[in-house]
Amino acid sequence: MPKIYLLGGENVFRRSAKQVNQRAFEDVGHAPTILVLPWARASFDKKYRKRKILSDYFFSLGASSVEFIEYEASEGIAQRLAESDIAYLTGGLPSVLVERLKTMGIDLLLNEYKGIIIGRSAGALAICKKCVITCRSNAKVKIVKGLGLVDIILKAHYTPEKDEALKRFSVKERIFAVPEGSALVYDRGKLTAIGNVYLFNGGERKTFNETSL
Repeated sequence: MPKIYLLGGENVFRRSAKQVNQRAFEDVGHAPTILVLPWARASFDKKYRKRKILSDYFFSLGASSVEFIEYEASEGIAQRLAESDIAYLTGGLPSVLVERLKTMGIDLLLNEYKGIIIGRSAGALAICKKCVITCRSNAKVKIVKGLGLVDIILKAHYTPEKDEALKRFSVKERIFAVPEGSALVYDRGKLTAIGNVYLFNGGERKTFNETSL
């Protein structure tokens, strides 16, 4: 199982989670090769619009190369993953990302990946067993299934406005809530926080630091 960074969200223009990405890069131990999968929104099919911004960002952190794999042209992805140090899953719609990763068999490749995975927003949500999302059409909060690489329920882009809904859901299952700029790190069965992370459990909210899964 790879080491996984679950990033609650980031404004890549402002580089608001620079410290999280920097730590992941440092884990590699040398200038990492980055493979970006921008598959989380249908509008990204033709071309990921933040390609140059993200590339410049990662090069500034010390990356030796940054490659993008579009969903339409994903041939040879198994080899390209095996040759990379970090697999980066972008934000968007978690349901779209989960479906595409399963369709292409990437969920199995990620489970046995030897490098480091960084999931941002939808990328983080898709990696977990379940995720809490807000429906855009009616603003209702619901729980949907993810890939299950990390056995938790995750809420990304957390803000206190959703506390009541999260407290209700947490009566039956605990939920980890990660604001933009913060992250959970999963490594060999241990889950730790970078920045402000919260745990909803038994209808209550507490600040989270670390635990074993």
